Amino acid sequence: MIETQRKRFNEAFSKEKYQAFLNDITADFDYLPTFRIAETPFFLPDALKSQLLEGSQQVIDFIQRDDFRSITQKSLLVNSNVPNEDAHTQFLAIDFGICEEEGNLIPKLIEVQGFPSVFNFQYHLFQKLRKQYPFLEGLTPYLGGLDEEAYMQKLKETILNGHRPEEVVLLEIEPEKQNTKIDFYYCQKDLNIPICCVTEILKSGNKLYYQNENGEKIHIKRIYNRVIFDELELRKDLKLNFSFMDDLDVEWAGHPNWFFRISKFILPYLQGPYFIETKLLSELEIIPEDLENYVLKPLFSFSGSGVIFHVKKEDIEAVKEKDLYILQKKVHYSPVLQAPDGKVKAEVRILAVWPEKDKSPTLMGNLVRLSRGEMIGVKFNKDKDWVGGTLGLFEKT
Repeated sequence: MIETQRKRFNEAFSKEKYQAFLNDITADFDYLPTFRIAETPFFLPDALKSQLLEGSQQVIDFIQRDDFRSITQKSLLVNSNVPNEDAHTQFLAIDFGICEEEGNLIPKLIEVQGFPSVFNFQYHLFQKLRKQYPFLEGLTPYLGGLDEEAYMQKLKETILNGHRPEEVVLLEIEPEKQNTKIDFYYCQKDLNIPICCVTEILKSGNKLYYQNENGEKIHIKRIYNRVIFDELELRKDLKLNFSFMDDLDVEWAGHPNWFFRISKFILPYLQGPYFIETKLLSELEIIPEDLENYVLKPLFSFSGSGVIFHVKKEDIEAVKEKDLYILQKKVHYSPVLQAPDGKVKAEVRILAVWPEKDKSPTLMGNLVRLSRGEMIGVKFNKDKDWVGGTLGLFEKT
């Protein structure tokens, strides 16, 4: 996209450098992520960066509305309303597809999540890329004038909130089996906090504890929550010593309710050039004739599960809980990244944090997913190269 940088990178690229890059990641924990890491970063020009920031701010403006809680209360009625919800989410992930409209590139909001993303992995990913391609030092993945030190400081502030690292746990369901566990490893390395499975947590009264490596029982004062409730609901085999529905004496870095409030649930309310026509099925008066131009999505699924890309009338009619599904107009991702053998589509996730003491979120960095398939996602990109997860890089200002 920044043509000079793209040309320079493609000329410098080799399969040997790509393998060395992967080996460097693997060496940190003797582990290579199960998700595919793309060969290249995504070079974003200033015009597209400005649009991404403007679209993200419009999402934030909606979330900061005085009536946001009343608008989204229904999302908790159909899911779980966990006690002790705090004033706002600590994390935002805002996904934009890079699309074409009337011959011009424009980011279109695909999804927004009030949930953590791979903040730590992205931080280290840039360091690994620079080792192989030193000229990338002149670019940055960070937003708002942040550098590496400021990024990590803000992330620590958000996750720890002043507590000692051993009093804060990264909580997940069987962390060792998660595709994102590379981010957990880097988080533990950067912040020195323990990684805990939900089944390892102990409860006494309304307090939670874990056992450290020495067998000592440590009081948990804050949870960096990475648990997806969809998965938790499905795992009837898990035996927990506490319930998320308990009135617990603990802080949340990412209270579970924000996963539901800030989700596809808010898409029908967003209007403007960066947003896609979206309707709740319960508010759909007539099923469109041109269903080939729409996607059917469950509101609260994660990682694209349950999405029907080629929608039929009977798919819509078969949905019983119409308050839990949206019909969204398809957008046309534009192949914008020049690979050695063709062009590749891109989706940019803007990452933001929002510490309790701050009045507004801080836009921090990004994650990019590259695709040659019909959609962004693993199953559409099997056995393809120059696809997968990567970083967007901006020119320094």
